[in-house]
Amino acid sequence: MKVFQINSVCGVGSTGRIACDIKQTLEANSDKCQIAYGRGFYDDPDCLKIESDLVFKAHVFFSRITDRQGFYSTAATKRLVHSIKHFDPDIIHLHNIHGYYLDIRVLFDFLKSYGKPVVWTLHDCWAFTGHCAYFSFVNCDKWKTGCGQCPQKRAYPSSFILDDSKKSYSEKKRLFTAVPNMSIVTPSNWLNTLVKQSFLGDFPVYTINNGIDLSVFHPVESSFKQKHNLTNKKLILGVANVWEYRKGLDDFLSLSKLLDSNYKIVLVGLSEKQISALPSNIMGITRTDNVNELVELYSAADVFVNTTKEDNFPTVNIEAIASGTPVVTYDTGGSGEMLNNKCGVVVPTGDVNALARAIESIDLKPEDCVERAKDFEKSKQYNLYMELYKNILNSGC
Repeated sequence: MKVFQINSVCGVGSTGRIACDIKQTLEANSDKCQIAYGRGFYDDPDCLKIESDLVFKAHVFFSRITDRQGFYSTAATKRLVHSIKHFDPDIIHLHNIHGYYLDIRVLFDFLKSYGKPVVWTLHDCWAFTGHCAYFSFVNCDKWKTGCGQCPQKRAYPSSFILDDSKKSYSEKKRLFTAVPNMSIVTPSNWLNTLVKQSFLGDFPVYTINNGIDLSVFHPVESSFKQKHNLTNKKLILGVANVWEYRKGLDDFLSLSKLLDSNYKIVLVGLSEKQISALPSNIMGITRTDNVNELVELYSAADVFVNTTKEDNFPTVNIEAIASGTPVVTYDTGGSGEMLNNKCGVVVPTGDVNALARAIESIDLKPEDCVERAKDFEKSKQYNLYMELYKNILNSGC
């Protein structure tokens, strides 16, 4: 079996690691896989960067003006099509096709005519909206009727001038629903329910949870507290790729005012500007793609807190419990789906007081957290993709 994956990044971030883990699972079964990606660099001859950094920046620039993210990078997408044909896969597996690196018209016109089965894992809601990746926080349901006058025009993928959400919605619906043989996968039951209400709802929709590598994410000896003179503190950890508003940085700031001096908050993924504005009881660390550093941080923490206001099935929660650290999360999207009462607590989204109470009262055993994480071991989860691939090929549809 040969599978060609497409994602915005490769080997980094949650989606980039998922794509690589699926590739490794395929190769462990003596199958073949290539990954095409849009930005960054991943050193693997079977992983192909689609476009140059200059073209990527041009796509960002024009999208910020026209609100046409996903409608540039035409030449790069034509080269991608050539690469797919050359590899001649049995299945094409899409992940995040947004991210300023593809022309969806070129890609989906090709997929429509190519005739090979397509599996599309949705890591957010962008595929069935006219603009945004999430809409629950602003309580918008225009994605059900056609979008237009987008209330989140400046949210990712941000546009500072035009609002093209109505036209983009119409074009996405036309392009995406024209693929004759496509299956949708969602990492969470929450997103599964939304997809079935969208214009993608006529496709088969499956839920396969994200998985992680338990040989990497597990409890380790950590000297982090000693290095930073925090041995007498209870360490609260938060991790995000980018601490934008929907990730809840403002809620951590509010939380820091509710907790006494026994606690220290450590946030990973902040910009230098954000770090400079932190209060004394919050320690900021810039983004790291060093997985070993993350594991040491997870292991050092007494509790992992996820203040996300919009999310799908965040792997950071699984990484934390795999490292023996209980999780307190908002009841956002699928963020609480991986937790049980032995490894975490779910509180109402935006209720910082409930967040503080849960942190102060949490008393869960590391071994119970680790045990729950076994359900999300990557080979267990990504072998479900192998089964899906085979079922699609065997059914001929």
